[in-house]
Amino acid sequence: MPIETLRWTDDGLELIDQTKLPGEFTYLTCRTPEDVHDALRRLVVRGAPAIGVAAAYGLLLGLKDKIPSPKDDFAATLGETAEYLKTARPTAVNLFWAIDRMLSAAEAAGDLEPPGLYGVLGREADVIREEDRESCRSLGRFGAELLRDGATVLTHCNAGALATVDYGTALGVVYAAVESGKRISVYADETRPLLQGARLTAWELGESGVPVTLICDDMAATVMAQGRIDAVVVGADRIAANGDTANKIGTLGLAILAQYYLVPFYVAAPMSTVDFNVSSGEGIPIEERSPGEVRGFDGCETAPDGVEVYNPAFDVTPARLINAIITDRGVARSPFEESLNAL
Repeated sequence: MPIETLRWTDDGLELIDQTKLPGEFTYLTCRTPEDVHDALRRLVVRGAPAIGVAAAYGLLLGLKDKIPSPKDDFAATLGETAEYLKTARPTAVNLFWAIDRMLSAAEAAGDLEPPGLYGVLGREADVIREEDRESCRSLGRFGAELLRDGATVLTHCNAGALATVDYGTALGVVYAAVESGKRISVYADETRPLLQGARLTAWELGESGVPVTLICDDMAATVMAQGRIDAVVVGADRIAANGDTANKIGTLGLAILAQYYLVPFYVAAPMSTVDFNVSSGEGIPIEERSPGEVRGFDGCETAPDGVEVYNPAFDVTPARLINAIITDRGVARSPFEESLNAL
């Protein structure tokens, strides 16, 4: 994909504004941690890997003006900014993973003064970004082996280049299969309520030249029943140690359908999305978002004023419904406690 979801420049952190796609392709520049926090909350940037990278650079933005400060002030700002950014999105574990990794890099730097410490943190953020590029390509190569030539894949939400630095997890599997010479086509769920499948996945695949057919979320059972789907491949925002997986709301329904129609159901995510501190899906915090996202879209109200709304952003798919978890270190299969640990 000739797309950089985010880039670090002299002006700040530039993010593709995904709230404006597909109608407008533009970058939003974040110059403060508050800008990054707002961009994460508003889904200007989204997708667990991209969220983690953005958070790492968000820390740098909070420290940029503190380089001349005393060491204690610099350290205090680092800690405060880290805790603040962690409040942006509670489910995506890569947010916490990336920030904690930056804090560990700072701790390992020992007694460096603020200018040197800022340099260490800048290099660590760059490493996190580059590792995402490599991990997505590695993950893609492992996953491509699971797709036959001529396969049709059903995916949900957006787990492509726009959800990572520039390649993708679930769509990275598709891209890698295509690059290996296989003919792959995709059915993309629209993904209510914010239509990431319709707005982002359909656009991204079209730009890549991969054949894509857009369907409403409630058409998934029909296309599986008609034998149109060879595999379901989705991303993840957090994977528990036992393989239970939190992903965009609606993923659980797809997994149940896939089991009924004997369609392989695959989760694609880097190992950084596996939270070994959470034993099962019951321990994964689920973000709830604004009722306005369900009452209407893009300023157009489609529901009665004042109607009660329940709007969890994610659901949890039990490990027993997952055929394999595709990671950047290999493919894990049940029992996932053992296979994920081995990877």
